[in-house]
Amino acid sequence: MVFSFSSACSTARKRKMSLTIAYNSTQFSSGKSASKQLKQKAAEFLACTRSTTALTELVAYLKECLARKAPITPCLLTLESLFTELLRRNEMRLTASPSARTVGVSLENDSQANHKQWLLAQYKETFAVIVSAMNHEKQQESCQALTTAMKLLVAEAHNPPEATAEGNQFPAARLKQILITMLSSERLNMHLFNRFLEYSFYLDVIFFCWKTMLSLVPRDGVPSDIFAQNFLLMIGAVAFGKDSLKETDNVLCVPLRGPFDYTFVRKQINKTWSFVMNWPLGEEAHQQLLIVLLEKVLPHLDRPVLLTDFLMDSLDVGGSVSMLALQGIFVLIQQHNLTYPNIYEKLYSMFEPEIFHTKFKARLFYLADIFLTSSHLPEGLVAAFVKRLARLSLIAPPQDVVIIMRFVGNLILRHPALKRLIFHPTGGEASGDPFVMEERDPMKSKALESSLWEVAALQNHVLPSVAMAAKFIANPFPSVEWDLSSVLEINENDIFDKEIARKTKEYALNIERPAGMFGICGGELSSQYWKLF
Repeated sequence: MVFSFSSACSTARKRKMSLTIAYNSTQFSSGKSASKQLKQKAAEFLACTRSTTALTELVAYLKECLARKAPITPCLLTLESLFTELLRRNEMRLTASPSARTVGVSLENDSQANHKQWLLAQYKETFAVIVSAMNHEKQQESCQALTTAMKLLVAEAHNPPEATAEGNQFPAARLKQILITMLSSERLNMHLFNRFLEYSFYLDVIFFCWKTMLSLVPRDGVPSDIFAQNFLLMIGAVAFGKDSLKETDNVLCVPLRGPFDYTFVRKQINKTWSFVMNWPLGEEAHQQLLIVLLEKVLPHLDRPVLLTDFLMDSLDVGGSVSMLALQGIFVLIQQHNLTYPNIYEKLYSMFEPEIFHTKFKARLFYLADIFLTSSHLPEGLVAAFVKRLARLSLIAPPQDVVIIMRFVGNLILRHPALKRLIFHPTGGEASGDPFVMEERDPMKSKALESSLWEVAALQNHVLPSVAMAAKFIANPFPSVEWDLSSVLEINENDIFDKEIARKTKEYALNIERPAGMFGICGGELSSQYWKLF
């Protein structure tokens, strides 16, 4: 068996002697021909792994493409299939013990062991190069590098190159290499974390990511905002809901030994988050931290009430950060009995013209709707919100006016006594409105002394959808509230498309073609008051 294997390799080497393989730099064509040449080179190596030149050329070509910032996808796919096949064959795995053999076979085993060690070294080097390729300037190429690295990780888990007494294990060291590379301090790797979502819902990936997470937190110095945002993206990618833990067979590589250790993972989440909370962050990173906290991390924290000071400080930042902090405070009030006496004043102060130009405005309306659900709130407080929203509707974009009209209508339905605002006998008009828009305390805004003349004015809006929404004050109120969720995500394109699709009648504007500007309508009388330039 040994003789035939050696002779086959020598025959293959003799066939290659006629080919010129010596390169100062690895040379392959471009396009489809390059992919074909790469596959041929990989097939030559797999036919006889003792011929090491083909593998070194492939690795050198990948390094050369990275240096030239050239496309690397064909080379990545070739190396992926090559090493996957080597792992499947156990070509890199040492299983025999030379001490139990004869001297002649021992020498052959030593030769095979040295070759397998060389292959293993090449695999580790190539894996490191593939991981470094995730920093490619083109997102498509870097995402392919991540995909290749993860597929090799799976192949290594199923056929480990290094035998262990415990059997197949999750390649945690390879996963850590991948995570470290994605945690760049120079560029935001959102595209990589979006691709990583294809793997991060598996329980084994979740477990080992959190097991590794704490070691990735920088302990010396303050991380940059880019690193912090990448770290938050990673936390968001590997966060999980408790319902997903029920699917115990949902693994990518190897089955977990026993049930998912949620207690350990929860400790890791709390320790990691305690570091992240102390990082000084810019506005964008601060906003991202709040999103991850509210949507991913909060259910796993041991003592969420400790977030109170952080959320209170965030509430004073303004803009989107304040809106997100408000949601966090609402969760603490609702689920953890937090007391915040000035919450309605803070909510009232958030309704400024700037909210219509933030991407979290729907979230603010949703939270305000929940905060103002109770029918036991003081009428003066609710009236202040109604009046402030009505005043903002005069300068709001059309899609937001529809939201405001429905919200105001729902508030009046919850507090029927506020119908007095629709036709207030002494509520004044636009020129003499007693409502004080600049007052920060809603109870001192004199909203109950005013009227909803703003809504009446919007009944003459140029857009039929807005005018129709404002006519609710002229019609009988429904018995149930309007569905606010159906309009929260509406945008200007939706309104435009709806108006374009609307079927309208054609009206004749004139029977006779006019001969001039004042020939028909008014004649000389009109020309006395109008002058054309």
